[in-house]
Amino acid sequence: MGRRRAFDEDEVVRAAVGLFGGRAYDGVSVDDLVTHLGVHRNSLYKTFGSKRGLYLAALRRHLGDDVRPLAEALAAAPDAATALRLVTSADLGLLLLAAVERAPADEEVAAEVSAALATLDQAIADALGISPELAAALTAAALGIVLRGNPDGVGTALTRRFDSPD
Repeated sequence: MGRRRAFDEDEVVRAAVGLFGGRAYDGVSVDDLVTHLGVHRNSLYKTFGSKRGLYLAALRRHLGDDVRPLAEALAAAPDAATALRLVTSADLGLLLLAAVERAPADEEVAAEVSAALATLDQAIADALGISPELAAALTAAALGIVLRGNPDGVGTALTRRFDSPD
């Protein structure tokens, strides 16, 4: 009979979301995981198989805990300004890092990212009664604002424009 696990897998995955979301996959070593998550190297490998296995678990947790509720909120957005505010205020760090760092090199990550973005696009399209293509453009603009750190209040200016389309 094996030894009892000395850590809570759910807590480790949740903490990994923050670690990977702040430093990206390549910015986190196995030593960093062991140190920051409080999991022995052997336990990490036994439970998740690899650093990538933990990363995928963390990405899926982020999609479930952060992106899915965002999509639900977007589906109820009364207007484009609200949708923009929702996206630009959401914690999407791991999704964005996954899109630019891992998705180009990892088909499984690419599929998760693509499905998450499609879900956001569809929620916006449904809420605003617009085409999926226009919704994707709005999602892309909002995510671009997040990636750029909202320089010079771009998000606020765009939201004001949506609030009063003259």
